[in-house]
Amino acid sequence: HVQLVESGGEAAQAGGSVRLSCVASRYSGNNYCMAWFRQAPGKEREQVATIDSDGSTTYKDDVKGRFTVSRDVAKNTLYLSMNNLKPEDTAMYYCAAQYGGAWMRGICYGLNIWGKGTQVTVS
Repeated sequence: HVQLVESGGEAAQAGGSVRLSCVASRYSGNNYCMAWFRQAPGKEREQVATIDSDGSTTYKDDVKGRFTVSRDVAKNTLYLSMNNLKPEDTAMYYCAAQYGGAWMRGICYGLNIWGKGTQVTVS
């Protein structure tokens, strides 16, 4: 089965930029929906951004204009480019995926594969 491994998390200054990567262990076809989530200490996990195999994307309101989700199919890699970082972006960031199943315009209805996360700390 497919495994997801995130990387790129780091300590950053407010106003700075970080790019996260999520590599899938193997190619699993051209039909997928993928997402980035984050969870800060003491808070619930929240969805940050999604992208599907048609290229449709969605974003959490407070990251619109600052974060960009993208994917490199040839590299089996999902990215999250984060600009103009704020301290409230501090969290563990996770990627998730579904291959097959249902999604519509970037809204994933069946995410069932999760990575272990990468930490982003903004001060």
